[in-house]
Amino acid sequence: MASVIGSVVEWYDFFLYATMAAIVFDSQFFPSFDPLIGTLVAFGTFAAGFVTRPIGGLIFGHFGDRLGRKKILVTTMLIMGLSTFCMGILPTYESVGAAAPILLLLLRMLQGIGLGGEWGGAAILTFEHAPQGKRGFFSSWPQTGVPLGLMLSTLLVNAVSMLGDEALLAWAWRIPFLLSIVLVIVGLVIRLNVTEPPAFRKMVENDDRAGVPMFEVITKYPKQLVVGFCARFGESVTFNVFNAFVLTYTTQVLGLESKHALNGLLIASIFGVVIIPFAGRLSDRIGRRPVFAIGAAVAAVTAFPIFALIDTGLAPLIWLAIVLGWALGACTMFGAEAAFIAELFPARVRYSGMSIVYQLGVLPSGAIAPALSVWLVSLTGSAWPVAAYVVLAALISLIGLRAARETAHDDIDGDLHAPGIGRAETERAAR
Repeated sequence: MASVIGSVVEWYDFFLYATMAAIVFDSQFFPSFDPLIGTLVAFGTFAAGFVTRPIGGLIFGHFGDRLGRKKILVTTMLIMGLSTFCMGILPTYESVGAAAPILLLLLRMLQGIGLGGEWGGAAILTFEHAPQGKRGFFSSWPQTGVPLGLMLSTLLVNAVSMLGDEALLAWAWRIPFLLSIVLVIVGLVIRLNVTEPPAFRKMVENDDRAGVPMFEVITKYPKQLVVGFCARFGESVTFNVFNAFVLTYTTQVLGLESKHALNGLLIASIFGVVIIPFAGRLSDRIGRRPVFAIGAAVAAVTAFPIFALIDTGLAPLIWLAIVLGWALGACTMFGAEAAFIAELFPARVRYSGMSIVYQLGVLPSGAIAPALSVWLVSLTGSAWPVAAYVVLAALISLIGLRAARETAHDDIDGDLHAPGIGRAETERAAR
């Protein structure tokens, strides 16, 4: 619960920004641009949150390996939640001119720093508490914070949108940002009562924590970093194309009401809450690589059909398209991802290793995915290049998974200095 509620807070805040960037921020903070270009600029600030995520990952990954998982998770939640709340009280461009988008950018960067430290800690908290044979299932639960956060943010955006476009643009868009403070308070109460995982307590007892975890990761585990970056690529692109870009495409290119895509995301998030833990549990049985690869293959095979469905402009087909791409593709990868990345690194540098892979890996993938997709459409007038982009990203993931070693049945924390020992190696050692 501590991991899930914190993850819900973080992703609610992050997705809320993405949604508002697609339907509100162009007019409130960048009104001097053409609507499509204004959205492109708004997505530029969206990308800024991704740029600062590695900073948060490096800082909080270091202290998470040195001071403990729990302390860092409390800190990251405060940073993320307060940044989002402050967005709700920001003056617009009409009120303060250029200062408005600058303040929005700064708060978005703080959001990124908070999320950069959050993901690795939340996943590790459950991963390191999990019994042998259930690490994939346990560590998939913080991942459900993604569809739950998306569901909650989408529901609230839908609710305030019912007040009408005029009210939405004038003041109602602020309500979901302000309400985030409620989630933060609930999350803090829960997180302050959790214990540190056994692996970290063991490191403290043995005085065996890494001096500078980031340097140890870079010098000792370069292959694991490359494998993680590649595997992460397809998930990140698929995830952000069908979350953020589709909103802009349906509203500004196809001229549809925002509720079409928002309702599709809401339906997809419901499926995602089920698919993610199922994929995590399946990865405990058949391995991380096969499950991750299934999600990447789904993303690759369905990319062109998905945009053909969206181009019909029919709401049920748009919903089906978003479920295929976001829930079946991205969420299947997401379910196996936490355990897959955690098992690349030993306990003493796990927080740093996971944060580097997840947060640096997002820069060439998910960070630019919405803006690059908008640019491709503005250049060609078609979504087909975006579909090709999703296929390419999925293929990069499959290449990374092909180079990885299966770790689902490894004894992860038998040696705090080394990644897990595979079952076959353990049996040979015993003989």
